[in-house]
Amino acid sequence: MSCRSPFQNQFPLDSEGRCALCRSGLRGYDAAYSFASYEGVLRELLNLYKYSRIRTLDKPLASLLARAMPLDERFDAIVPVPLHWLRQWKRGFNQSELLARALARRTGLPVLKALKRGRSTLTQAGLSNHARRQNVNQAFRARPVDGKRILLIDDVMTTGSTAAACALALKKAGARRVALLTVARADRRMPGPSLAASDSMMGESSDHAE
Repeated sequence: MSCRSPFQNQFPLDSEGRCALCRSGLRGYDAAYSFASYEGVLRELLNLYKYSRIRTLDKPLASLLARAMPLDERFDAIVPVPLHWLRQWKRGFNQSELLARALARRTGLPVLKALKRGRSTLTQAGLSNHARRQNVNQAFRARPVDGKRILLIDDVMTTGSTAAACALALKKAGARRVALLTVARADRRMPGPSLAASDSMMGESSDHAE
């Protein structure tokens, strides 16, 4: 299954193990990998990294990314999910770019700033899956990446809407393959505080919560 989304049962999947979004091509990316679930200590660390601006966490978090990299795939370049320039200016950094650069130092892969967020979007937190896809639809533009196998980096994957929009832009720009790699992934089957509530408590809206 491309997205590796957890389901309550097997009925949303076809005979090849693909969900409806993967079958329709709306996912954009060819595979998705994460180190662990977005919960507990890891969730706290990611919130400290992004919202409390503890930038030195990029190296230990990148080590978790490295552990989640697939051993049977080869990549030509690492591409971070971009922030809109205004949001990056307010925060002072793009957490995904810092993770990408720390991972590049460990792997030797080059970092390409191949994506640009062409317009500001609403925060994804609190939106339905369909609304999330609509919110980021055609929000990204990509430089030519003809024939390259791209490793797309973000901190957290929720529904995959942002990653899908980025991957589709990269595919239009000529990418041969796009795989998503995140530190954590939200398991939407599990009860608990919503992403929107968590982000509100941290004093900032979620931007890469997909």
